[in-house]
Amino acid sequence: MDREFELCVPCLLGLEGPIADELRRMKLSGVRNENGRVYFRGGSEDIARANINLRIGERVLLELGRFEANTFDELFEKTKALPWETLIPRDAAFPVKGYSLNSKLFSVSDCQKIIKKAVVERLKSVYGIEWFPETAETCQIQFSIMKDVASLCLDTSGEGLHKRGYRPAHNAAPLKETMAAAMVSLSRYRGREDFCDPFCGSGTIPIEAALIAKNRAPGLDRSFAAMNWRIFDNKIWQQAREEARSREFNGDYRIVGADIDPNALSIARENAERAGVADIVRFEKADAAKFDRATENGIIVTNPPYGERIMEKQEAERLYATFGAAWRKTQNWKLYLLSSHTEFERAFGRAADKKRKLYNGMIKCDLFMYYK
Repeated sequence: MDREFELCVPCLLGLEGPIADELRRMKLSGVRNENGRVYFRGGSEDIARANINLRIGERVLLELGRFEANTFDELFEKTKALPWETLIPRDAAFPVKGYSLNSKLFSVSDCQKIIKKAVVERLKSVYGIEWFPETAETCQIQFSIMKDVASLCLDTSGEGLHKRGYRPAHNAAPLKETMAAAMVSLSRYRGREDFCDPFCGSGTIPIEAALIAKNRAPGLDRSFAAMNWRIFDNKIWQQAREEARSREFNGDYRIVGADIDPNALSIARENAERAGVADIVRFEKADAAKFDRATENGIIVTNPPYGERIMEKQEAERLYATFGAAWRKTQNWKLYLLSSHTEFERAFGRAADKKRKLYNGMIKCDLFMYYK
């Protein structure tokens, strides 16, 4: 019988609810929210399904233990008491990384060394060996210490789940794929209405909208760290992929990404091709200040420039004002716009019907929602 684990999905603050909804739609059990993370329970098959299907979470962690740690001795002893041998083979690599916030044990490098030493001591006593080659699969140990409570996990994902594979590493973009997916999800877009991002840049939001419209799992074409773990049957990954493919839709979608920069549009088209959605996303050169869509039931999801410097802020305000004026002339287009600008609503010319606080990386933002 497959063993059940305590699993954790870390996320940007403000996205706990949408991730919990995703996990519940996958019919996973024990879903509960905490600040910056969502927990659930499941076996190896659920780990594969979560990694392949999650759109908004950052990664899937397998939590071995959680405990209070006020001293380094306490951290060492409680780490050593955990059953690491049930997951880490004698020849596996087990590097340690993590962070500490608002805790007495604030030195990350010291915490790393102590956790590593404690795991080594535990495995030495179980395996009866003094030296670990660490030449086989990697079992990345991830720790977090928040308000003196330590959480010790193994990272099943490897690279963050925002790395879908369609955006090359050198393609810097102001928005992670996971945040773009969250914005589309919060807009309730499911492929029925017209969809537009008038500030599309490299196309992340329209591409994530297309993946959602088709119900295509974002992790179908990438690998995950736990695929190499001997403790799991490799068939679970193939089964999870086949299950995900069987749930895809095909329909007539009207998804548009627009931008005034032809170079950005060229990158966006290449990204859509790699994501396998080039046939259902159209990219066009257009000025958002002249936005004009006559169709009904439209949804705009967008992330215009914030303007982090003084001059840029003034330019951003002018942009918000002209786009606001253009949007107000449309008939039935709902708007979901992410901005960190504290004066956005004043510049845009109308207060939002609703706002939701989100973090784009370390930048505190609001998702401004307008229902027309």
